[in-house]
Amino acid sequence: MDRFMAIAVTEARNGIRAGHGGPFGCVIVKDGEVIGRGHNEVVLQNDPTCHGEIMAIHSACKNLGTFDLSGCELYTTAEPCPMCLGAIQWANIRKVYYGCNISDTDMIGFRDQKFYTEPADILEELDRKECLEVFYEYRDIEDKIGY
Repeated sequence: MDRFMAIAVTEARNGIRAGHGGPFGCVIVKDGEVIGRGHNEVVLQNDPTCHGEIMAIHSACKNLGTFDLSGCELYTTAEPCPMCLGAIQWANIRKVYYGCNISDTDMIGFRDQKFYTEPADILEELDRKECLEVFYEYRDIEDKIGY
């Protein structure tokens, strides 16, 4: 077994044994060193966004003191859901290695498949003009970090 995936599996086991959430563990690696780790904490935190990948990204960013994880690789026990994949891309992580796929996740009772196939019919534009004002304010700031 790959040594970094083994750490991700251990993270997942620690999380499920502690009752924190599902079997999702993750590590982030840069230059051969683990710089962040996490496991699913949805139940522990009462927060549906506390997936293993998100927790590992938080850990890596805190440890490196940056929001830019360029040059990093991520190892996770399951194929990232769309939320996590978006976070991975926002963090500039260059490569993702996953163990179980979406069908495996479905088999144990998680509904990830739904988010890949159903359109977001819950979206509705509202008060665009007022929201654009704050966008324009941000656009006009001289020394900003756009992300």
